[in-house]
Amino acid sequence: MTKRAAIYLRVSTDGQTTENQRLVLDEVAQQAGWQVVDVYEDQGISGAKGRNGRPAFDRLCKAAMRREFDLVMAWSVDRLGRSLQDLVAFLGELNAVEVDLFLHQQGVDTTTPASRALFQMMGVFAEFERAIVRERVRAGQQRAKAMGVKLGRRPDATAKTRQKALDLLASGTSIRKTAKALGLSHPAVQRIKKSAVA
Repeated sequence: MTKRAAIYLRVSTDGQTTENQRLVLDEVAQQAGWQVVDVYEDQGISGAKGRNGRPAFDRLCKAAMRREFDLVMAWSVDRLGRSLQDLVAFLGELNAVEVDLFLHQQGVDTTTPASRALFQMMGVFAEFERAIVRERVRAGQQRAKAMGVKLGRRPDATAKTRQKALDLLASGTSIRKTAKALGLSHPAVQRIKKSAVA
């Protein structure tokens, strides 16, 4: 069965061109018998930008999740991004939906059994990173509790506090100042104001 390939191209400045990347990757696809079904190109966008800052890369990721192709081809790993965290997340997403990866400069081709191990290792690193983040969050919460900080959403206002909030708002006090004066959250004061108008 012919593999459907998507090519991702990126250059950092408008003065550069993706043409050389495209020519080489098209040739590789032709030699391997892969059918190029789509090309995603971010022109003049730094690899340091995350997924949100690279529209074509974002579309590529969404299309991969929908399994619109079987393989992502890129000139080099740095075309995909410069943040190790983002790169590991991207590789983890591809692995989860069984989309392969070809990186020309690094000689990575996960359609082969030997390179498939790369995805498995990336999965291990991604899980390790998630575990570290969870531990840091938990430690931060415990430290905050030990310092007497109350975690979670503030409780809604009592009837007495609601009336004080309405009085302050009626006198022209801003929502922000009212919230600060009564120890309420900004959204809580907004809810009080809306309920009084309704």
